[in-house]
Amino acid sequence: MGELVAEAWPAPSAQDIGGWLLRHAGGVTKRANSVLPLDDPGDVHRAIERAEGFYTALGLPTVFSMDAQARPAGLDGVLEGRGYDLVDPTLAMATELSGPYERDGVDIADAPSIEWLDLWWSVDGRYDHQLPMAEKILTGVSAGYACADGLAVGRGVPQGEWLGIYAMAVAPEARRRGLGRRVLRALLGWGSEQGCERAYLVVVERNAPARALYEAEGFVRAAAYHYRVRNVTTR
Repeated sequence: MGELVAEAWPAPSAQDIGGWLLRHAGGVTKRANSVLPLDDPGDVHRAIERAEGFYTALGLPTVFSMDAQARPAGLDGVLEGRGYDLVDPTLAMATELSGPYERDGVDIADAPSIEWLDLWWSVDGRYDHQLPMAEKILTGVSAGYACADGLAVGRGVPQGEWLGIYAMAVAPEARRRGLGRRVLRALLGWGSEQGCERAYLVVVERNAPARALYEAEGFVRAAAYHYRVRNVTTR
């Protein structure tokens, strides 16, 4: 599922070093600024050093996105041995699109409006002065942008049989009103209309409220990943 996630949240720039993709997007999100180790690069320590040089030159930390398909096998242990911290254990959850799903007044557009971006960024924006780069990532592939009452948003990315759900956000003052559920159901219905048969999303393990919502809507654990972040104080 790692390649689906990478396609749905595309880094504007990436360099391939023997099967590892060195992605960068000005530091906006670890997902778009990390190594995606898709294949065995040969000399793994040399490849890690190349990655470290690449990100250091950009003024960014060296981060690896790690799941069960990361190559070579044993890479996670190698990174741990080199002082890389394990960060943000994350679940990928999936469900069949069985519908029908009510749109329930949720608007879905083919581009994010200023209002959509402002709401999402007010909840999820952790990168000063980087909204333009975040918008570039969001709009790097075709997607649907859902908004409920100007208080909750979400993004759906059709990927063949799959629909990826991203950027779910509810204004703090409007939580516990079912707005996130309305957005989710509307996106699932929209994805079904696009020909998708299954949906997936990713959620940080520690986000118990979001996990509870997704489980209640039929999502189950399908995979897991985490990041390895270079701890420069150990070098």
